[in-house]
Amino acid sequence: MRMFVGITPPESAIEDLDAFLEPRREYAALRWSDPEQFHVTLAFCPDVPDHALDAFGERLAEVAARHPRFAMRITGGGAFPDPDRAKVLYAALDTDRDRLTALALGCRTAAAVSGVEVAGGPYHPHVTVARSGRPVSAMRWLRILDAYGGPSFEVEEFHLVASHLGQGRERRPRYEIVETFTLGATATR
Repeated sequence: MRMFVGITPPESAIEDLDAFLEPRREYAALRWSDPEQFHVTLAFCPDVPDHALDAFGERLAEVAARHPRFAMRITGGGAFPDPDRAKVLYAALDTDRDRLTALALGCRTAAAVSGVEVAGGPYHPHVTVARSGRPVSAMRWLRILDAYGGPSFEVEEFHLVASHLGQGRERRPRYEIVETFTLGATATR
């Protein structure tokens, strides 16, 4: 099963970012992300075997228990692989980067120790807002995103999410939260 571990911003932060992007969406031939899919990926696992799911969940609960809550704000933006050849446009994050990176490393380690493959290179936290099927110059969009500053919120939890490809609106993925893990909570299962 295709899964990821991620942080879902609160509705107020999602609505604020969506309201900022809405009047601008019609001016670019990009595939804009659905607001209900806005998230910060901590670990992407392209194929989680059923037999590893319980152990993975237990280890994620242990990770959550060891990490305190922290503040985050969606602000600014960027592009992958770079602004001149962008295929992904994203909103950036203002947060305690060390805490967020440590949480992501803990989630990735929990996956690996549970026998779950973790994909991706170095950790670069972000919220994907749009994609392009071909490389495009994103300089104009980066200037626009640099003007954005959303509300601050406290990260209190993260989720293990199943990603069902092609089952969402307009053949996008459909996300299903499998389990929620509260930061700073005692791990009990």
